[in-house]
Amino acid sequence: MTSSLNGAAVIVGAYEHPGRKLPDHTVAQVHREVILGALADAGLSLSDVDGFYCDATTPGLGPVDMMEYLGLQCTVTASGELGGASYVAYVGQAAAAIAAGHCRVAVISLAGLPSQANTKSAALALAPGPVASFENNGFRGGYGPVADYALVARRHMYEFGTTPEQLAWVKVAASEHAKHNPQAKLRDPVTVEQVLASPLVADPLHVMDCCVMTDGGGALVVVHPDIARDLGRRGAILRGYGEAHKDSMFGKIDLTYSANRRAGEQAYAESGLGPRDIGYLSLYDSFTITVLLALEDLGFAERGQGGKYVEDFGLTAAGGRVPVNTDGGGLMNNHPGNRGGMTKTIEAVRQLRGEATPAVQVPDLEFALAAGTGFRLSQRHYSAAVVLEQYR
Repeated sequence: MTSSLNGAAVIVGAYEHPGRKLPDHTVAQVHREVILGALADAGLSLSDVDGFYCDATTPGLGPVDMMEYLGLQCTVTASGELGGASYVAYVGQAAAAIAAGHCRVAVISLAGLPSQANTKSAALALAPGPVASFENNGFRGGYGPVADYALVARRHMYEFGTTPEQLAWVKVAASEHAKHNPQAKLRDPVTVEQVLASPLVADPLHVMDCCVMTDGGGALVVVHPDIARDLGRRGAILRGYGEAHKDSMFGKIDLTYSANRRAGEQAYAESGLGPRDIGYLSLYDSFTITVLLALEDLGFAERGQGGKYVEDFGLTAAGGRVPVNTDGGGLMNNHPGNRGGMTKTIEAVRQLRGEATPAVQVPDLEFALAAGTGFRLSQRHYSAAVVLEQYR
């Protein structure tokens, strides 16, 4: 039996790089800037850090080169690849290391420069898996991520009557939030009609159903509760954590739910909380359908009813049910290095601290949930979820 992580660690530092296109940066430079930003936010320095987490796209020998570059002396480090779930998962993994006594101050860092051809995401160049030839043969060059998610969206429409108009409401809500964010890549509000009028990429998904691609990054500082208490800094204490994967089962699969279902169940069970307790949601939004499924899988909408849940500004801070992605999310604001879990966690921390943009700040917020999904929904994917409580 594993020990609970409820209360094991506190996020005391969070920093999102303000840049969305950084032609004069290297990936290592972005890592340094976001790490220093998060540590300054926490009131700590590089010499305090004894745990370091990053993803597989970190340059050179990954965390080893970055620790040398930054001058870190760590007792625990990890670098892996869970796609958009990576940086939600690292919060739980850092908390586990802290609870086990392996470290006391962990930094989690993301940096990506997809606009630079020589720094494309390593996730796009991974060696093919054992069933890749089965999945790709018969398709000219295989099928890309948009088509993958379009397959899920079309199946959800077939099973439950979900409509393209309902998917469009997810983008509309994101744009209503992004208009208040001066750093968002896209800030102009959009309508359902505009989403549906944008070019069709893979039926039924249009251009505006897809996330932005941005340079940049972000970092989090996760510490032992004793350190958080000494710092006297507002933050977010971990109450529940879950992670799960879902595979393609060689075609025998229900495409209408994601691994968020099991990850969320674990996070709720550990926290002793449920959907009714959550006042803010950070949901990975690689595509509009990703959000709709997450709402169902995490218990906010009944199965098959996600389309009705998102209609008529249902996800907005102003008059919505539970506000989702109040920074504009990956659909409008920022999606650095194609990994949305980092920015989702950062905005959840902002909300719990009361530091979100005033127009979208959730009043008297106590609990938030952040969830990330990595890789491709109709094939193999991974999900991680954290339940966070305001820490003062």
